[in-house]
Amino acid sequence: MSEGADTSGQTVVVAFGQTMKTLRVRAGLEREEFGRRIGYSAATVASYEQGRRIPSPRTIERADEVLDAGGLLTVWKEQVERAQYPVFFQGMASLEKEAIELLAYDTLVVKGLLQTEDYMRAVLTMRRPPLHQDTVEQRVAARLARQSVFDRQPAPLLSFVMDESVVRRPLGGKAVQRGQLEHLLLAGQRRNVEIQIMPLACEESAGVDGPFTVVTREDGKKFAYTEAQGTSSLQTDPQQAALAAARYGIIRSQALTPRESLAFIERLLGDL
Repeated sequence: MSEGADTSGQTVVVAFGQTMKTLRVRAGLEREEFGRRIGYSAATVASYEQGRRIPSPRTIERADEVLDAGGLLTVWKEQVERAQYPVFFQGMASLEKEAIELLAYDTLVVKGLLQTEDYMRAVLTMRRPPLHQDTVEQRVAARLARQSVFDRQPAPLLSFVMDESVVRRPLGGKAVQRGQLEHLLLAGQRRNVEIQIMPLACEESAGVDGPFTVVTREDGKKFAYTEAQGTSSLQTDPQQAALAAARYGIIRSQALTPRESLAFIERLLGDL
């Protein structure tokens, strides 16, 4: 289980793993055969059963089907999915699924929703104290799953402003940086996505208080989320969330336009 996960989250994952093992044994399947049928190695199956790794919702559905479990595994899906995130991020992960608009300002690293798999691993392996490798893989899988927001219908409106230093920082090396910049160019071409760069040369910035995200839910309610050093704040007060959205609007007006920003990223790529 990941660092920062609470006892209840760990209990859920362990209980799910024990249930999967019981059903597998009842079905008379060895780990290797069961793994082959759901598309994983015997070692990965063992990790699931021992509560060391968290399966994706699709894997849970497939396991339920292969084991003819009649829903005994899929009933765990929501709880297991929530447990894959650090406790401080679980509320935000749920909001992302309901968002009709998401506004994000970042100053240190590329937003998780925009990260490539290689960039994710680079960032997560830099954590100190180090994360266990199982935890790194778990969080990579969780971040990749979150990116389904881009393909949701109706499409949510997604706006990302990031400091120039974010795209210039070669976290993981030049090859990882190149792949990440190419990914940003592709994401920025989506009709529901706007990516903007805040130039280092900009003499005014309303983002001096640091990174934050504003999410608008289907019912119109706004939430402001901030995160630092393994802790987070999810602001539900309407006035504070509205002020955060207004602040983001000022930041967006101070940054390069989306067209200018993509051209800026293309130039950076050309220099690598």
